[in-house]
Amino acid sequence: GIRWDPIDTDFSFHPQWERLWFLILTSSFFLTLVWFYFWWEVHNDYNEINWFLYNRMGYWSDWSIPILVTTAAGFTYIAMLLILALCHIAVGQQMNLHWLHKIGLVTTLITTVVTMSSIAQLWDDEWEMVFISLQATAPFLHIGALAAVTALSWLVAGQFARTEKATSQMLMFSAYLAVVVALYLVPLTISSPCIMEKKALGPKPAILGHRGAPMLAPENTLMSFQKAVEQKVYGVQADVVLSYDGVPFLMHDKTLRRTTNVEEVFPERAYEHSSMFNWTDLEKLNAGEWFLQNDPFWTAGSFSRADYLEAANQSVCKLEDMLEVIKDNTSLILNFQDLPAAHPYYSTYINITLETILASGIQQQAVMWLPDTERQLVRQVAPGFQQTSGLKLDAERLREKGIVKLNLRYTKVTSEDVRDYTMANLSVNLYTVNEPWLFSILWCAGVPSVTSDSSHVLQKVPFPIWLMPPEEYHLIWITSDLISFLVIVGVFIFQKLSGGDGKEEYPEPQWRLGSIRTYNPEQIMLSAAVRRSSQDVKIMKEKLIFSEINNGVETTDELSFCSENGF
Repeated sequence: GIRWDPIDTDFSFHPQWERLWFLILTSSFFLTLVWFYFWWEVHNDYNEINWFLYNRMGYWSDWSIPILVTTAAGFTYIAMLLILALCHIAVGQQMNLHWLHKIGLVTTLITTVVTMSSIAQLWDDEWEMVFISLQATAPFLHIGALAAVTALSWLVAGQFARTEKATSQMLMFSAYLAVVVALYLVPLTISSPCIMEKKALGPKPAILGHRGAPMLAPENTLMSFQKAVEQKVYGVQADVVLSYDGVPFLMHDKTLRRTTNVEEVFPERAYEHSSMFNWTDLEKLNAGEWFLQNDPFWTAGSFSRADYLEAANQSVCKLEDMLEVIKDNTSLILNFQDLPAAHPYYSTYINITLETILASGIQQQAVMWLPDTERQLVRQVAPGFQQTSGLKLDAERLREKGIVKLNLRYTKVTSEDVRDYTMANLSVNLYTVNEPWLFSILWCAGVPSVTSDSSHVLQKVPFPIWLMPPEEYHLIWITSDLISFLVIVGVFIFQKLSGGDGKEEYPEPQWRLGSIRTYNPEQIMLSAAVRRSSQDVKIMKEKLIFSEINNGVETTDELSFCSENGF
């Protein structure tokens, strides 16, 4: 079997190799930490990421959880190795990684780098989530990092005391001091909209259901919009397509593959554009079974028996039927798919959709019209519609175009943008906001409304997750820095007062960790050299004997102790 020998190759004896592996280990730790933090925070967009991968690969699979579990396992593994390495250093031992750990370390590092690079190339916008999340987590991450670096002062001070060369001492101390000072000053760069006075907090953002209530029912189905109305949302968002025979219906994707059973009913037409189907064909499709099978939000398991059966029997929803459900007290954002040029209603689908909306009886002021196509015609036919833009432009240009509302992805807007648009009397709706922490940040930033998959969750958020007055934050910042400084100074003074004479070739650690006995490197190497050649063992034995003599171990009893143990 495998012998768990901490010394596996000859180069493990050389300090330069150990320093290299420690550098690789430290780099891997920070890389996996960043990746783990990133993937944890993008939980808000897991469904969007899975949809993006679906379009790339052609089939639906939930990649978010396997990636999260793998990332957590890799980070935990690297963190444990780093902790063990620091413990070895703390008691004066060499790290001496086993070859299996070296393979695992390099594999984890390469996998993390490749995965991060792939996300950066395929979906670079998602990295903006990291900067947004720091507005919610930075004050707490700062305190955690400060505690970790302060705890490391014991190790740094011990190494500083054992180092003989003044140059090495200065380099070590300067590097550590630079890190500490940087952490002390980091709050100067932290900016969060939730660092504000409570009296300055604006009203809670209105919530619009994204394609209805897609966590509680299959998206863009009648059941989904009924659930949204039950949640008393401010409004809903829907995606409209026109069938081949001129019936407006709801569908987000260009094809019917993801959200219907078209591959079973019309397998030869599965990849056709959804608008190329007659309504009589669309009525034959099931639009709910996919939701129960794929469970995109991990919510289907909590359905009641009645809801489960209702979801399983959902069909493609007409725009007319959806308007009948929401028309009384719910606003509506409409998004449109461009039709293929061969569609018989390619040039008149806007007119047909307008007629359907106006015939439903919904108040014009409740409709937020998003498409830029035929906007002038829409103003003439339905002057009460709120003209909404999906493009981020300066306020003056938007006002010139008659735009009164913007519908943008949350990563595209800053707190300053929200403030500028509000001053120009322009309302901003951001999508897709699912996590309470993100909702809290946008609430503090003054965002008027958000579109969400989890409207039933955000409706229950009564107040931002955290809100802190500037004076209170400054007090916490200064107090934390002061405590850290006093602890570090005390540790360095203690290590200096308890230091050794520093004359040994391999000086012992200059502090004591309880009853732990410290050993010099030759002892450790010799104790692990079970598989070494007799010549290697002989050389190490000689080094050990001379080292012990130099350290004052000259008694026959102590030397005979080595012999009794096979040394």
